[in-house]
Amino acid sequence: MCILLGILIHALLAYIVYLYASYYRIEDNQELVVEAPVDDTTTGAAAVLATDTEYSAVTYNIGFGAYLPDYSFFMDGGEHARALSREAVEENISAMAARVRELDPDFALLQEVDVDADRSWHVDERAMLLEAFPEMSSSFAVNYDSPYLFYPFHEPIGRSLSGILTLTGARVDEAVRRSLPLESGLTRLTDLDRCYTVSRLPLANGATLCLYNVHLSAYTSDGSISTEQARLLLADMAAEYAQGNYALAGGDFNKDLPGDSGADYAWAQPFPTEFLTEGIALYAPENARTSRYACEPYDPATAVTITLDGFLASENIEVLSCEAIEEGFAHSDHEPAVLRFRLMEG
Repeated sequence: MCILLGILIHALLAYIVYLYASYYRIEDNQELVVEAPVDDTTTGAAAVLATDTEYSAVTYNIGFGAYLPDYSFFMDGGEHARALSREAVEENISAMAARVRELDPDFALLQEVDVDADRSWHVDERAMLLEAFPEMSSSFAVNYDSPYLFYPFHEPIGRSLSGILTLTGARVDEAVRRSLPLESGLTRLTDLDRCYTVSRLPLANGATLCLYNVHLSAYTSDGSISTEQARLLLADMAAEYAQGNYALAGGDFNKDLPGDSGADYAWAQPFPTEFLTEGIALYAPENARTSRYACEPYDPATAVTITLDGFLASENIEVLSCEAIEEGFAHSDHEPAVLRFRLMEG
């Protein structure tokens, strides 16, 4: 028994060393590769944006392809850490790609896109999505590159490489990844390497649309770190607006955007509207909530839902509508949200 105990202690210590040795943070202001469409002769691929033209943006957290309606997630108090099967992942990604194509957005902002992860059976979801949108330019930023995690013990989440993907048919001059602050302590070893991306798209009038793809922290101790993340994002957007540019952010804010859900979760606090600087406004769908708490399989009669997904826009952007697309959480724990807007002439 003593020998066995000693082996277990040494194995645990070795694993802790492995976790710390594997930990790193991606540098701030990392330049991202903007990949051209497969058919770079497509007219829309090089289109420069214009004012007084209607555009649409979709934000969709695709939940690493795991969330069929009968799926529950261990971090929410549910059962699973991994998707039920490789086939389930492929079915979900294909269905969500088809739905986004039906919506036909000018900009698609996607979160929880796995590239190579045990939790999604090593399906390259990024490759599937790029294949579904060959006419669109793309940029991808890693925000989850974790070592093998043995938790939960009954179904370890394993190794993960995942990120956020931006797709557009318009011309993109450059894209960068901005690092966000994380909680300190042991939680930093298992949390995503939170970030947002900024794609810079030229307009015919000489200004720039700064397009932000956002995924703020969840499952934090008290929600304060995601509030700090939101504050930094808003400051960045306000600075661009002050320079005469257009600033538009979409994503999963992991905040109660309307502030009316009544959900009692530390991380899902109301969005910190006190940091909305002059010239930046928040837009959240009002027709339906965009995220389900996956503590159990989805039942519309009992599910806890909350609106975490939406948009921020500078006041030189005329917002025409903002709505959730009700899918009944058929393929993700999030619903897509769509913003229709115009870039106003200054």
